[in-house]
Amino acid sequence: MKITIVCAGRVKEKYLRDGIAEYEKRLRPYADIRTAEIGEERMREKPSPAEKTEVLRREGARLLAQVPQGAYLIVLDVAGRAYTSKELAAQMDALALAGRSSVAYLIGGPFGLSDEVRRAADVRLSFSHFTLPHQLIRLFLVEQIYRSFKISRGEPYHL
Repeated sequence: MKITIVCAGRVKEKYLRDGIAEYEKRLRPYADIRTAEIGEERMREKPSPAEKTEVLRREGARLLAQVPQGAYLIVLDVAGRAYTSKELAAQMDALALAGRSSVAYLIGGPFGLSDEVRRAADVRLSFSHFTLPHQLIRLFLVEQIYRSFKISRGEPYHL
């Protein structure tokens, strides 16, 4: 399976970069994983609603341009559906059985997601109702993808 993680911004903290790198290394036997990063859009401190919408639209268009053609798009969205680890693994299995060999996960920037990105999603996935830093979500995401493969193959991993 080919997995692409599309995200706004770079991970700045070394401990997060190290954690992400560790799970990407663990994933290599299971999937071809790559990350496509775009620069975050800038927004002034107190934007008008129209300015915020426009910034999110521009960033969203740049994010969507990084999604591989034909990929099943899973957008991480606080307003999305929460899955258990077993449900995520089952969804990945169902995609593989349906011949969907390319999956893209999209993580927006610190200002959220545009309506266009939400509409483009095949699935909107929530990790929590908490607002979490998008850089931390990248670590959570690669760990959950790895966990999904372990669950699907019946290999030991703490549940």
